[in-house]
Amino acid sequence: MKKWKYLTMTAVMGSALMLGACGSDSAQKGNNAETNAPSSTGQNAADEKLQGTVTGDGSSTVAPIIEAVVEKYAGTQPDVKVSVGISGTGGGFEKFIAGETDFSDASRSIKDEEKAKLEKAGIAYTELPLAYDGISVVVNPENDWAKDLTVEQLKKIWMEDGKEKKWSDIDPSWPNEKIVYYAKPTVSGTFDYFDEVILEGADLAKSATLSEDDNILVQGVAADKNAIGFFGYAYYLENKDKLGVVKVDGVEPNNKTIESGEYKPLSRPLFVYVKNSVIKESEAAYDFMKFTLENAGEMADAVGYVSLPEEKYKEALKTLEGLK
Repeated sequence: MKKWKYLTMTAVMGSALMLGACGSDSAQKGNNAETNAPSSTGQNAADEKLQGTVTGDGSSTVAPIIEAVVEKYAGTQPDVKVSVGISGTGGGFEKFIAGETDFSDASRSIKDEEKAKLEKAGIAYTELPLAYDGISVVVNPENDWAKDLTVEQLKKIWMEDGKEKKWSDIDPSWPNEKIVYYAKPTVSGTFDYFDEVILEGADLAKSATLSEDDNILVQGVAADKNAIGFFGYAYYLENKDKLGVVKVDGVEPNNKTIESGEYKPLSRPLFVYVKNSVIKESEAAYDFMKFTLENAGEMADAVGYVSLPEEKYKEALKTLEGLK
């Protein structure tokens, strides 16, 4: 059993964590996962009992890290209730702007329009880094032609051009078969990042099956020889026996190439955004976020992402401390 699947199962069985990815319909509503989670972050605080609630929402890409953190956090104090939903990065920011959540998980940086809405709502926030990810482009294992694609080929494959696209349209030596697409929806930070660095703002192929549930994307690509998809690196690792991963300009995504940035332009940081006032006013919220930063590196490695250098976590902890 893979590492993060084990962690998630343990969370469900041992601490009533019910945090799962949702499909396109449920993504709009937000899947909620609740656990009675403690807020002690260190050995010296083990005897301190806190009470309260902490609420978050956001990226399905970040979800495996947060699932693992909440599971571990639940092993200390039972009187802090942590509830986390998965509405995608954009959907999470919508709830954050509406004042419905204390923190928002994101697989991209916050947009200018989201910043403006938060300012209008009077919500001060702070960005904290969690880990690195490499968006993985995947194909069916029987696909023996699209093993190494250039950025330009990726753009040509994924860009809507008003006609049904075949693999032979990309390279005449490739099969004369229709390309089948599986992708993240527009509320997803993964979509936003892919759109920015690959499509450069152009429309994604309209025939693509879109889902915030990465498992649906995995199943779709695994079932069709002519399919192609993209999602976070952890989901590729979890399903690498069912999928083939595509090199981008000769570079395959792995821990080394993602951390170094060699896997470009699809290497990216993952974040959590916190509401400043909640950190200042709620000991439970502060303690949970402190615990998250103290354990994010370990959990990122465990679930298949890439941890940040230790100095970055230390800097983030200082930033968090400054919000109190």
